[in-house]
Amino acid sequence: MKRTFLLVQVLASLLAAACSPTPVPPRAVDAAALQPDPLPSWKESASRKAILDFVDRVTLQGGPDFVPAAERVAVFDNDGTLWSEKPVPFQVMFALDQVRALAPQHPQWRKLEPFASVLRGDMQGLAKSGEKGVLTVVAATHAGMTTDEFERSVSQWIASARHPQTGRPYTAMVYQPMLELLAYLRSKEFKTFIVSGGGVDFMRPWAEGVYGIPPEQVIGSAGKMRLEVQGGEPVLVKLPQIELTDDKEGKPVAIQSRIGRRPIAAFGNSDGDLQMLQWTMGGKGARFALFVHHDDAVREFAYDRQDSLQQFSKGWDEALAKGWAVVSMRDDWKTIYPESTAR
Repeated sequence: MKRTFLLVQVLASLLAAACSPTPVPPRAVDAAALQPDPLPSWKESASRKAILDFVDRVTLQGGPDFVPAAERVAVFDNDGTLWSEKPVPFQVMFALDQVRALAPQHPQWRKLEPFASVLRGDMQGLAKSGEKGVLTVVAATHAGMTTDEFERSVSQWIASARHPQTGRPYTAMVYQPMLELLAYLRSKEFKTFIVSGGGVDFMRPWAEGVYGIPPEQVIGSAGKMRLEVQGGEPVLVKLPQIELTDDKEGKPVAIQSRIGRRPIAAFGNSDGDLQMLQWTMGGKGARFALFVHHDDAVREFAYDRQDSLQQFSKGWDEALAKGWAVVSMRDDWKTIYPESTAR
């Protein structure tokens, strides 16, 4: 009887097991789906896809387009690519404020152009002086002081000055999508450089805090300097002569002389950046070029082919002909400026 009872129990257990649903193994989780979006301010677009595809290709160990980390150099223009540049590049705004601040030390400026126009607030008068007049203002306000003195003046200005149209600090007029792109590239072991027509000594005091790009990775137009001894201490004094104009064909020259390695990715927004993108794309292996198109008159500024200062015409034509990426600020970016630094 006991044996029969045990047999019944065994048969019941087997029947229960047979009738139970087959266990389903846990479903594999897509690791990529769990990763945070590296470009949250970019809409789904051709430009965003092109960036992600390129980075995937050059960082895939063993892939046909793999690029060693030491060779992952990306170069960015600054004015109009990383931050706004209207109504004029912000370094010009700095120079104009410096003219007003230094005017008591130079009473002759009230009758001497282009300084007289600046002091009257006559921007049309300054514009009539052309590029030569602007360079005269920049030279007068940038030269004659030590590099330490100039750095202090830039740091004080950038901490307090406000854009005349938006009321924002100038460092709050950087592009949030480009900040994300910089961080994303660095997370993939890219080394990011600024290569700008702006003055290198103007950008270096604040570029690391704003962009995460250290001073030694900031390349820009530069004036000559002279070593002097003042008060028993060696100092570098800024001179009014130009040593390097980092614009147009000067950008590849600056990249070669300052970096010594051809970039694999380049980002710009105007014809002044075209040669930098051409130089980048002329190398061997996987390459990437992107232009930022200013077509958002509501959230930023709209300008391209006909602009008097920052034309985007030849570069646009070449990008279309060669299949380079062109990002529409209006259509491809969810936001323009960082919200947390609005005021």
